[in-house]
Amino acid sequence: MKSYQVDENGFYGRFGGSYIPEILYKTVENLKENYLPIIESEEFQAEYRQLLRDYVGRPSPLYYAKRMSERYGCKLFLKREDLNHTGAHKINNAIGQILIAKKMGKTRIVAETGAGQHGVATATVCALMDMPCRVYMGALDVQRQRPNVERMKMLGAEVFPVESGNKTLKDATSEAIRDWCCHPSDTFYIIGSTVGPHPYPDMVARLQSIISEEIKWQLQDKIGRDYPDYLMACVGGGSNAAGTIYHYIDDERVKLVLGEAGGLGYETAKTAASMTIGTVGILHGSRIKLMQTEDGQIIEPYSISAGLDYPGTGPIHCNLHEQGRAMVIPINDDEALRAAFELTRLEGIIPALESSHALAMLPRMKHLFSPDDVVVLTVSGRGDKDMETYLKAFKQFG
Repeated sequence: MKSYQVDENGFYGRFGGSYIPEILYKTVENLKENYLPIIESEEFQAEYRQLLRDYVGRPSPLYYAKRMSERYGCKLFLKREDLNHTGAHKINNAIGQILIAKKMGKTRIVAETGAGQHGVATATVCALMDMPCRVYMGALDVQRQRPNVERMKMLGAEVFPVESGNKTLKDATSEAIRDWCCHPSDTFYIIGSTVGPHPYPDMVARLQSIISEEIKWQLQDKIGRDYPDYLMACVGGGSNAAGTIYHYIDDERVKLVLGEAGGLGYETAKTAASMTIGTVGILHGSRIKLMQTEDGQIIEPYSISAGLDYPGTGPIHCNLHEQGRAMVIPINDDEALRAAFELTRLEGIIPALESSHALAMLPRMKHLFSPDDVVVLTVSGRGDKDMETYLKAFKQFG
């Protein structure tokens, strides 16, 4: 049977790998050798799952959205990652990675963040584990995600605004990698998504796979079978999507549908729809589909959502898209805003702007659904951090 999981060299098809500066070679090789033995050890699993249960609040509910189901002619279940401690799926990965860092003897943490959710999750686990933490964040994102910046500072993290490039997630990631290059011996880089050099995409996917692990037994409990007809998630770097599909990736009964950030339209200069319009290149240590010029210069991405504002997508999803295993739909800003207000009014749930890109696929998919189709859609985060954007859009969409 064909598998879409990572191979022994860190590739998903032709995507992935580990393209890194010499100074990081030893550090990344050390992580490559250690991450699986640590994750698969009984000691790690016991500590990780106890923290997910008692600290994060897992399992997150699988909620049957009755009114949304009626509107879209299917049986729609929402996987409520927005109800986790810190308000998103990011905490699943941050807790796992800091446990790995401790077991590898690292004493300092760096991270990058876009929407701020991964930064908050990392600052949270660093407070929990008493480790110093520096979070790199694009200066533009610092402005548009102010509540999360203040949360990180309150948790004891140092937030470093990045002024280079277009001052968003790509630039924050580049700066975090520079820091890591300067302090390879004592510093662990907690990457927030399924990007970066191998083993990061696989490690993050494994730590987020708790999402699909729960979906399996929750569906069994609710409908008497452990798989849906459709799995839907938003995708930027791709961690919530990777966690949502992990245990179904090779199950061809399940259709995978991913929503990326179309911005003002993938045919315009203001977009982040890298799988739709990108070409193959290397960024941040991995071969992925990228928004780039003919001579390989990165084209600055744009999205109303800070968490999807990245010029590429993780190698897992690039391969699924190229192989035809996943349908990828670019969702424009206005579609995401409309979807956010719709969920709020119909189900009383205010989603993050990132998650709204997944919700906005429902109108596009409606013609494919039958009334008996079971659709599971991951609400990756809650909308508290996006209230300023929502309030500005209220007159038009509310």
